[in-house]
Amino acid sequence: MATPPSTHRPDELTLEVVDLIGAVVGRYHEEYEEAAAEHALTGAQAKLLSLLCLEPLPMRKLAQKLRCEPSNVTGIVDRLESRGLVERRPDPADRRVKLAVATREGRQVARDLRESLRFAREPLAGLTDDERLALRDLLRRMLGDGA
Repeated sequence: MATPPSTHRPDELTLEVVDLIGAVVGRYHEEYEEAAAEHALTGAQAKLLSLLCLEPLPMRKLAQKLRCEPSNVTGIVDRLESRGLVERRPDPADRRVKLAVATREGRQVARDLRESLRFAREPLAGLTDDERLALRDLLRRMLGDGA
């Protein structure tokens, strides 16, 4: 049986926190798009490249992670592949499946892009280690990832 939606209104502090989270997310996306453009990448290309730096992934899994259609992922991978940032390889577990894999150059571009994000680096540097740990743990908790 589904739980009925809550009918009570959020308190002012909760609303302020939600607005601040929205502002942080907006600023992050804006800077991420700018950093991607400096590497002649779209935001989607940069995101896909950063995902592939974690592990090779099949197109279907990339589409799920990017929340888009597999045909869109194919186009993004094609463009990254033409630049030598990504390559396709057969999946050793199922040779019918192709994995997208970041090349050495692709991993370097993704690392450079991540390191160029001032918004992520500068404000956090102003926090103590304990404050950053607390922020990390709270964000993980909000996302249901534990602390």
